[in-house]
Amino acid sequence: IIQADAALHEPMYLFLAMLAAIDLVLSSTTLPKMLAIFWFRDREINFYACLIQMFFLHSFSIMESAMLLAMAFDRYVAICKPLHYATILTKSLIVKIGLAAMTRAVTLMTPLPFLLRRFHYCRGSAIAHCYCEHMAVVRLACGDTRFNNIYGIAVAMFIVVLDLLFVILSYIFILRAVLQLASQEARYKAFGTCVSHIGAILSFYTPVVISSVMHRVARTAAPHVHILLANFYLLFPPMVNPIIYGAKTKQIRERVLGLFLRKNAKGE
Repeated sequence: IIQADAALHEPMYLFLAMLAAIDLVLSSTTLPKMLAIFWFRDREINFYACLIQMFFLHSFSIMESAMLLAMAFDRYVAICKPLHYATILTKSLIVKIGLAAMTRAVTLMTPLPFLLRRFHYCRGSAIAHCYCEHMAVVRLACGDTRFNNIYGIAVAMFIVVLDLLFVILSYIFILRAVLQLASQEARYKAFGTCVSHIGAILSFYTPVVISSVMHRVARTAAPHVHILLANFYLLFPPMVNPIIYGAKTKQIRERVLGLFLRKNAKGE
């Protein structure tokens, strides 16, 4: 809908289209194999296929975090610098932001498959997940895995903490600008433009934080609890993001309803 409707070729909707594309790839890296496990008991995966799945899984998770940060920047410019919105968020800048998000993710994740290939795996061949997550594979390796552990933690801290910090800073500036508005109606309208984005942020970061805390604090919890949380934070955001933006964003909601009404009219 965003691609087909020229009226939606604005920065906010273009970032949303990028987020939707990232969500589709992120789901596609894990969901087909997970369904094969549940439906057909197909519990095997080739080692190199496992590394490829891991690369795409982590790369697109990082891209999603970057896109949520870009959308926070979009809301910051729209509310704090409305007169400069069109001159700051040009299409060329949006393309550069998208390329930067992709480059960062690929650069950070490219070493992982090569680091894992060098290990000999002598602790069994069953990972405690429905998909190939980096640390789940590392736990099966023999040898010195300290670098992998440190690298994994450093990347996670760099991405989650840094991106989330800038998102929070953006909303601090947004809140300050909104509270300075004289009209209460204008405040509600300004906050209303941020609700969908805040919902997407919560749907992405909340499961990640809960899963991370569970892994470090509740280590005695049953394995299926950790697996359920790991699946939840991968599949829940792609599922709810279209609902959040489709229900809350008036322009998208109207065009989606219009699309279905036209199809129904043709069917009749």
